[in-house]
Amino acid sequence: MIKLIASDMDGTLLNSEMQIPQENIEAIRYAQKNGVEFMVATGRNREEALTPLLEAGIECAMITLNGAHVFDKKGNSLFTTPLDKKEVFQIFDILDEEDVYYEISTQFGTYTTSKEARIEQFASHITDMMPHLTHKMAIAMTAARLEFFPVTLVNSLRELAADEGIQVLKIICFDKRGTKALGQAASKIQRFEDCVVTSSGHNNIEINHKHAQKGIAVAHVAKERGIELAEVMTIGDNLNDLSMIQVAGVSFAMGNALQELKEEAKYLTNENSDAGVGKAIIRAIDEKL
Repeated sequence: MIKLIASDMDGTLLNSEMQIPQENIEAIRYAQKNGVEFMVATGRNREEALTPLLEAGIECAMITLNGAHVFDKKGNSLFTTPLDKKEVFQIFDILDEEDVYYEISTQFGTYTTSKEARIEQFASHITDMMPHLTHKMAIAMTAARLEFFPVTLVNSLRELAADEGIQVLKIICFDKRGTKALGQAASKIQRFEDCVVTSSGHNNIEINHKHAQKGIAVAHVAKERGIELAEVMTIGDNLNDLSMIQVAGVSFAMGNALQELKEEAKYLTNENSDAGVGKAIIRAIDEKL
């Protein structure tokens, strides 16, 4: 019987409107009534993750930034796993050479040097996740809902990262050219001993410390709760979910998940547009998976 559920957000818990469907909300409450803890495990920072959860009336612990920053249900920081500062500046050099747009997430939030570039690049990311949208529609959607993706504008990411009080927890990169540009940068960055490169879409890569992975964070939280990994359920759709899909006793891949994730997961559920998370939760509890 499962005791802990960790769900990804984008492409998983959230639908195409970036909201949590009512069926998912009801299933989460059903789990909680049955003594099962629900938490999110996302590439977003806490501010970005909090908005749809508050809208749905869900209070839960959070694994954010792919496992680099973990919070309890009250929002208290439990632990962080930052990138090595020396490697951060080497990564900046590579990304600048490849002319790739990037942002950094720290313990205080996410930072960019250009909000206009962020809107343009994130719109391409949304178009990738929702192919029915035109790029113009995605631009309008991103600009209108920018509060869901809070970011602080700074003059220099290098100056910010050089501050001794700043921990660089994640570097996220977007590029409309997709793997043509990002693949070259990723292959160079993956050579660094302490880095791991994942992705949540065709036109982005996410760079974390090798110990800042969702699977490692889920295992840490479970151990703190006195829960065996066999009693943990995870749900995801993309490569940054792979580590937690592999570590859990019960794992679900979304109907819209990458084939690689479907092959690793023990079970499949419906797409995020059809409340796949809610259906997976009900199945897991009722069938005592």
